Amino acid sequence: MSELMTTTYSMWRLFRNCRMACKWRYIDELVPLERDPNLAFGSVIHDCLECWHGERDLAKVLDHIDRTYPNRAQDDHQQADWHLARAMMSAYAEHYPAEEFEVVALEKTFEGPIVNPATGATSRSFILAGKVDGIVRQDGQYFLLEHKTAAQIDASYLERLWTDFQIILYAWYLEQTLGITVSGIIYNVLVKAKLRQGKGETEAEFEARRAELIAKSKTGKSSAKRKLAEDDDTFQQRLQEKYLEPGMFHREVLYISRDQFEELRAELWELSKAMLDARRRNTFYRNTSYCFQYGRPCAYFQLCRSGGNPNVIENHFQRIAPHEELRDGAGEDAAPVF
Repeated sequence: MSELMTTTYSMWRLFRNCRMACKWRYIDELVPLERDPNLAFGSVIHDCLECWHGERDLAKVLDHIDRTYPNRAQDDHQQADWHLARAMMSAYAEHYPAEEFEVVALEKTFEGPIVNPATGATSRSFILAGKVDGIVRQDGQYFLLEHKTAAQIDASYLERLWTDFQIILYAWYLEQTLGITVSGIIYNVLVKAKLRQGKGETEAEFEARRAELIAKSKTGKSSAKRKLAEDDDTFQQRLQEKYLEPGMFHREVLYISRDQFEELRAELWELSKAMLDARRRNTFYRNTSYCFQYGRPCAYFQLCRSGGNPNVIENHFQRIAPHEELRDGAGEDAAPVF
């Protein structure tokens, strides 16, 4: 019997959306050298939330953030994410000083067979593995705790949570693994504040603005002063005031229908058969409708456009074993944060 291949729902979702992208990542093990900054920030916040819900020690959370961005004094991107992460987690700790739920497990991993729900037959090629952010108990019922960072929360965002089939499928596997009944999912959504730290003016920018004001002045003078960069303390205070506004944190509870389990297990079985066929015939076709989903090019767009040019691979990609999210200390950030 051949060795079972470990799969995740992230892999199956990518296979369903674009078989070629799935091949690049999960068979050729290619990952872009440049990581999506939104996914990287979400991963940091997942780590912070695991620490907070495990120990409820804000000092440890903030220390983790400081150590995550060691080059912030020289790197503007690190500086911006450092500010945002500190303000977000400080405000989160204040917003939820106590919880209505009891934490049962955090960053819980699982694996299990892929089964044909119609016959009970087990796949001889694949198993499914995954990790959930948390399992909690509230009012005697078990819920999965799922963290999300979002640009904004509105009715459209909340409606789309219903399409988050990954967490529902994971609930089924956890029920089999732990022998519990999962009633639903508590989505824990944190909004990313859009404020930016004031950069101030260079001497040249100030002189240009001053000259423009003088040209418009009837007196031929201007009292304009050079705009100075906003210091860290002032910007951090401004961010924390932003997080006092309503709507920056949100909890949404969705209850799971048992019918959803059967639908998703059947879909997973069909995908596993399609993957076997694609591997046997080496036919991983592209879905060009997926190339610019979420308003940006797919991570593998450049590689597809070049026809898999080895120079593109060498200069823009690295080889990393798949399913990083299953390893200790890794947040599951492959999924888009809506």
